[in-house]
Formats: sequence, structure tokens, C-alpha cells
Amino acid sequence: MTTPGFLRQNARWLGAGGLLAFSGSYGQTFFIAIFAGDIQDSFGLSHGAWGAIYALGTLGSAAVMVWLGTLTDHYRVRRLGPWALAGLAAACLAMAVNPWVWALPLVVFGLRLGGQGMVTHVGRVAMARWFSANRGKAISVSSLGYSVGEALLPILFVALLTVVEWRALWGLAALLSLAAIPVLLALLHRERQPQSYAEDSQSTGSGGRHWTRAEVVRAPFFWAIVPALLSTPAFVTAFFFQQVHLAAEKDIAHLDLVALFPLYSVVSVLAMLGTGFLVDRFGTRLLMCLFTLPLALSFIVISGTETLLGLAVGLSLLAVTVGANNTLPAAFWADMFGTRHLGAIKSVAMALMVLSSAIGPLITSLAIDAGASFPAQMPLISLYIALSTGLLAAALWRTRA
Repeated sequence: MTTPGFLRQNARWLGAGGLLAFSGSYGQTFFIAIFAGDIQDSFGLSHGAWGAIYALGTLGSAAVMVWLGTLTDHYRVRRLGPWALAGLAAACLAMAVNPWVWALPLVVFGLRLGGQGMVTHVGRVAMARWFSANRGKAISVSSLGYSVGEALLPILFVALLTVVEWRALWGLAALLSLAAIPVLLALLHRERQPQSYAEDSQSTGSGGRHWTRAEVVRAPFFWAIVPALLSTPAFVTAFFFQQVHLAAEKDIAHLDLVALFPLYSVVSVLAMLGTGFLVDRFGTRLLMCLFTLPLALSFIVISGTETLLGLAVGLSLLAVTVGANNTLPAAFWADMFGTRHLGAIKSVAMALMVLSSAIGPLITSLAIDAGASFPAQMPLISLYIALSTGLLAAALWRTRA
């Protein structure tokens, strides 16, 4: 099937995945970090205190995702998606009205569990399960929703912050999350049933079988590849979490920094779509050994530059890894372990990803409070990424049979 034909025949389901990917933006760090300065000022928090609160809420959401993510193995997207969106809307509303600092970790927990967790998880598991031969294309096309949110929401909401009180904007995010529910239900009036549901051999994993979650977590090579897989959510999250601090360190306006995000998003989309086609053509193993390296290089560039042009180059390199990350791991889990227990397996991967996205901002925030600016931390982060990628390549080479 040609790509235009694939898109035409599957527009309904790809649109549903894209809508979930976009809606998950309200619980992603790139969106929450827009309000970091206002939250710190309103509640009297230092960088380290806000980082600790963010980490606490995120860690809690990671623990719950291990259980909650398995629901995608038992319920259709038409049933589970609206509940996930409603939970995210409730968390956005809580951020809009919460006056207590002690409740802030609970609010962050709801945002991270709803947006970064369940809404995103439901969409990506659906794409990996609904499609087999065109899995890479499906995941990359649906992930365009995330890229659109990443490109438009920061610059839109930063601009709105100049004329609208920050809590009111969280109320707007809640309304947008609720508005997505009837659209999702309309798109999934008829939910997809791929042929591979009936022919399990088309969707088996390594060894020609469907792995269980218990088998996956007992496999040594799984834990050998985890450090590299976690480097992207940990340190890309840290980058966006520290965007206000980074702009100040580089002596540029925050709005000037977020004005580069559309370029970042364009590169991310191109990398994401390209990765989808490469996955369908060459598989996932080789790409898994390469996709984190542009991130390591990007942090070297950003650390050393003092110009917007240099930041644009660094952001473009970072976007290559982020774009690939939006497609590659989801396809990798299905290729390696099959689709029968994919929701349970990806719930572990999602929980680890959420965990790492808590650790990255926490470590970098504490380091800032200790006197090490985020740009000064970047070379060490690059070294970690390079070493963990080498470990991943060695693990996949040993299991190539």
C-alpha cells in the first residue's frame, strides 16, 4: 500500500492517536515548565524545592502507571481514552485553583499521570497494537499530535501569560482536555480490528512468541538497555524544565528561547516521520543503537554557545533524538516482545520513563542550588548518554539471534 493510501484508509484511527498525543501535552514538562516562574513566585519556592515537588509528584505517577497502564490490555481505546482525558482535565483544574503548597505534589501527580502517563500511553499502545506491517508509520504519524502541541502551546501560552493570569490558563487547558473527549468518541465510532489480532504470528516478538511482563523484567538485556532509553526522557525533560533558568544563564529573553521551539518541532517531526519509515524498512535494532547520540552532541553545543544561532543548532540536534524517540521505542517493544501483553510491558517502560523524567529535573535543580548552572552540567550529561548508548549496543548485539 502506498503512503497516501495508507493515510486515507486509516485517517480515523491515526487521527485518534494524534488527538491523544496532542492532549497529553498538558501533562508534559514542556508545558508545565512554562509556568515554573509563576509557580515558584506564588508558592515561594526555590529551584531545588520546586524540582523536589515536581519529582515527588512524577515519581508517584510512575508507581501508579505500572498498574494503571495494564488497563490498555483489557479495555478499548474508546472506553479508556475519555476517562484518561477527564482525569487530565481534573488535574489541570486543580492547578488553576489550588492555593496550598502542600497540595502541589498531588496536583503534579495528577498532571503527570494523566498527560505524560495515561493519555499518551493509551494512544501509543493503540498504534502499536492496531498496526503491524505499517507500525512505524502509524506511530510516527499519530505522534504528530505531540509535535504540534510542543511547537504551538509554549509560544502561545507564554504570549498569553503577558495578558492573562497564569491560573486562568490552566483553566483553559482543562476545557481543551474535556473538548477532546467528544472528538475522540466520534473518531472511534468504529474501533480498528487489524488482521494481526486474528493471526498472532504476525505480531509475535523475539523468539517467535509473545513475552509476558514477568519474562521481560527478568531478562538481563532489558535492564542493560534501560539506562540509554531513559536518557532521553530524563534530560530532555530537564532541558525544558530548566528553560527559564537556561534563558537567564544565556542572557536572553524567555520568549526569544521559546520562539525557537517551532524550529525544534519541525526538525522533530521530520526525524519522527523519517524514523517511522526506517523502522518499517530496517527494523528497530540498528536505530536503537544510534538515536540517542544527537542528544549527547546537542548538550555539548548548547553548553558552549552564547548565541541564539548556537541554541538553534543545539535544539535541532536535540530534536532529532526526540523525534526518533516518539516512534522508535514504541515499535521496539512490539518487535521485541509481541503485542499480546504490550500494554503491561509498556506500562513498565512508561513507568521507568516517567521515573527518569522526575530524576532529571530533580538532579539538575539540586545542582543549580549547589552552584552548578544547567549549562555547566551538560557536558557530564553528554558523557552519560554516550556510555549508556554503548551499553545498549552491546546488549542488543549479544541478543541479535
